[in-house]
Amino acid sequence: MIKRAHIRQFLAVVDAGSFTQAALRIRVTQPALSTGIADLEKLVGTPLFIRNRRQIRLTEAGGRFLPIARDLERGFRSADSFGRESDRQAAELKLGIIRSAPAELLQAIAAALRPGFAIELVENSDSELRAALGSGRIHMALVPLRDGERGDHVTPLYAEPLAMFIAADHPLAGRIEVGPEELAAETMIARRSCEFLDATSRFFTRHGVRPRFALRSESDERCLRMVAAGIGITTAPVSLAIEGIVPLKVAGYDFRRELGLIADPAWRTLPDIAPQLTHALETIAAIAAEWRQMKVDIAA
Repeated sequence: MIKRAHIRQFLAVVDAGSFTQAALRIRVTQPALSTGIADLEKLVGTPLFIRNRRQIRLTEAGGRFLPIARDLERGFRSADSFGRESDRQAAELKLGIIRSAPAELLQAIAAALRPGFAIELVENSDSELRAALGSGRIHMALVPLRDGERGDHVTPLYAEPLAMFIAADHPLAGRIEVGPEELAAETMIARRSCEFLDATSRFFTRHGVRPRFALRSESDERCLRMVAAGIGITTAPVSLAIEGIVPLKVAGYDFRRELGLIADPAWRTLPDIAPQLTHALETIAAIAAEWRQMKVDIAA
């Protein structure tokens, strides 16, 4: 008979992505966890995970079992809190976020979601977050939307261009537009969180620009602060602008991104999720409209 421990162990491996991390999360030994998963696979009559040295991923049967397991765990939690309405916990929300999400906007989004959800943030790249969303490891993701990506499970927030940013006292400040070749002698700063990092590199290489780099960092704030300090220039979405830097249009550099929230379609329609999520997303959409006017429309 399948027990709650089996469900907890299965979900821990799915959410953690490894047996080692899952064992730490639910405070059991790794051999005990492996035994529990093996027992569950015997009970359901099929392997649930594909195991290799690089990663653990769900089999096709495991993917079908995942929503059943989540429903069972929700049922167990409801049973635990039955008759104790005041002690009932908020619904769990694992929100994936790209590293380049503006912190101020993310703060507003989290504040809008907090009244109805117990939030856990998961930071990763766009591709990793989409994979986690598809496998049920997160419930929603704040990511750049792809062309034509729409639907009931998608909440578009705002679109914005990318620009080259330079220090406010840079010799090129005040120019309306420059050709990419004019930046050949500039020192660059690489925002490793940039979704267009490879495309940007190819763009400048095509124009014969192979700059020296003063900094390569995952931290957008650090990169932009160093631009303000005058040690280099960098490209970034215009909403990330800080005091001390100004945008510079580069001819032909026309990258844009549209940020949006994508929800797991099955999760968002659950009876205990849909009402509070709908209300929160309406608030977030209004926040995003104000954000666009304050941070994007003026800068662009």
